[in-house]
Order: sequence, then C-alpha cells, then structure tokens
Amino acid sequence: MHRWTDLSQVPADFGPCVVTIGNFDGVHRGHRGVLTRMVADATARGHRAVAVTFHPHPALVHRPDSAPELITGIADRLELLAETGLHAVLLVEYTLEFARATPEEFVRTYLVDGLRAGTVVVGRDVRFGLDNSGDLATMRALGERYGFAVEVIEDVHGDVSPDHRGEGSRRWSSTWVRELLTEGDVVGAAHILGRPHRVRGTVVHGDARGRELGYPTANLSQDATGMVPADGVYAGWLRRVGYPADRPDGYLPVAISVGTNPTFDGVQRRVEAHVPDRTDLDLYDEEVVVEFVERLRPTVRFASVEALVVQMEDDVERTRRRLAGGPLVSVLGPAGAQGSVPGAVG
Repeated sequence: MHRWTDLSQVPADFGPCVVTIGNFDGVHRGHRGVLTRMVADATARGHRAVAVTFHPHPALVHRPDSAPELITGIADRLELLAETGLHAVLLVEYTLEFARATPEEFVRTYLVDGLRAGTVVVGRDVRFGLDNSGDLATMRALGERYGFAVEVIEDVHGDVSPDHRGEGSRRWSSTWVRELLTEGDVVGAAHILGRPHRVRGTVVHGDARGRELGYPTANLSQDATGMVPADGVYAGWLRRVGYPADRPDGYLPVAISVGTNPTFDGVQRRVEAHVPDRTDLDLYDEEVVVEFVERLRPTVRFASVEALVVQMEDDVERTRRRLAGGPLVSVLGPAGAQGSVPGAVG
C-alpha cells in the first residue's frame, strides 16, 4: 500500500481512483467492511482504491480539551488500513488552515486534481469543508460539476452482545469501542474491532518491583499510543515490532497490568506486561504492541506484598489457561477458530 503525506507524492499516472474519506479511528469492522468492498469494486473496474484520512484527528485541533481519546495511534491506523487491501492512503495534516478550505476547494484540490477520483464513496452523514458546511447533497453537486460518481454507503450494524445473545443491534462505531474500553470490556471491543484492542509503545525501565517479586514486566512508555482500557489485569499478547509473528519470541502470551500499583501507593498509570515462565527476555528500548484479550479482574489494593504475590500467581495461571490454544483460539474460542472473522489474529 502506498502511503502519501502530500499530494506531490501521488504519481502522475496513478488512477483513476475510487476514493473515500474518514478518520477511521480503530479501523473497526464497520470501516473494514466498507473498505474491503470498495477495494473489490475498484479492482473489478481496473481502478485504484484510496482512503483519505487525517492526522491529527480534527477534534484535537478544534476542541483539544474535549476531544475523544483515540483508539489507535497513527502507526496502527495505517497498518490496519493496509490490511484491507487499499492501494493507497493519503494522510492529510489537519490544521486550522486546512480546515478553512471551502467544500469545493477541498474536493477540487484533493479529490479531482490530486487523486483523479472517478468515484467518491461517502456515508449519508458526510461533512466536509469550512465549518463542515459540505454534506451529501454538496458532494453530489460537485460530482456532477467535476465528473465523478458519488456512491453512498449505509451504516453497518452488529449484535450488541459478542456472543450474539444480546437484544437488538447497534451501529458499529468508534464511540461504541471507546465506551467498552472505558469499562474494561475488551472482549466486547474485540467483537466490534474484529481483532484484539492494541496499545503500542517502547519498553522502558520501571521500578523493577515486578522483577524483585519474581514477575518481571515490560513497562510501556508514557507516550504509548492507543486507548488504555480500564484499570485491571488482562490476558493478552505482546508482539515485538519488526519480528515476524511466527518467529520464536516474536509473539508472546502476557499477563497485563493496567493501573497505578495501589499496593505500593503508585500515582502514575502504567501498562505493564509479564511473559509467563520467561525471565530471560530483554525488551528494553524495543517497540512492542500489547493486545488485550480478556480482563481477568479489576485493580485492587492488597494488604501485604505476600497477598499481592499470591494473587499474581493466580493471575499468571489464569493467563496461561486463557491463552493456551494460541492467538486465534484465545480471541475467537475453539468454535470460532474454525471459521473466519475479518481481521482476526492468526
């Protein structure tokens, strides 16, 4: 997949294109369903499928104090977009100056002159241009003026419950994922995302308290990207960036602690991952991706270090059992592992 940060990088002979526009935070199953279908349609026509997305998120520019926490950082967003089969992504730097472009200026500059769009794919609630003044009717009128077709995609809904026993359905959305992560429901979040939720960061030195207790941990840096779920202990996986997933030690089962270490009066919220039965790993300064499979328990303050160690032993044993079948089974369960879910870890 081509990754462009400026229109000058788009080859002169690239196109014609089928283009869609969005923030794609989380690249959840709703996003993926639209994008994979768009790729298939574009390929059948002999066109290229391109997504235009923005960094930073527009809300961070317009209302930084109330902007939603992002589900994925930019590295993961691009990685996940590439998995949909897109031919290219144009990553536009979102600034106040960019936001002042009128709807027609945006369409002419980016979609017509820049990407030579033959088709533009949008949702019914599309908004673009100065003060979000452009809408679906605007896009259709501009399509007639500049010679591109406009295709409307409908919202994608999914079962409220990941085991399909919930009542009714809800539109798959980044907002829904954030709600679930705030509750620590990473199983529900994975149901919408089509994969385990992930956080990416560099492993840094911590207090070495875990090592002293016999449970060394990889501590993620404070600038790690991806929304950190509710405090608690989770079973999950650690991927070493740059290592093939099937390489020994490239993809490791972990017990993950999220919180402030209240037993030791900690104040800084951290993400720490312990690899069961391994004390030989040196992950310092490595970039890693931590994937959350299931919350085992909330964070609690223990009366003594001895009581904490007993609980840690139980946490690690529960992690071993939860992840025993390997990555695919641990996410989908034995029955689900025999079918297929878009974006599932394999």
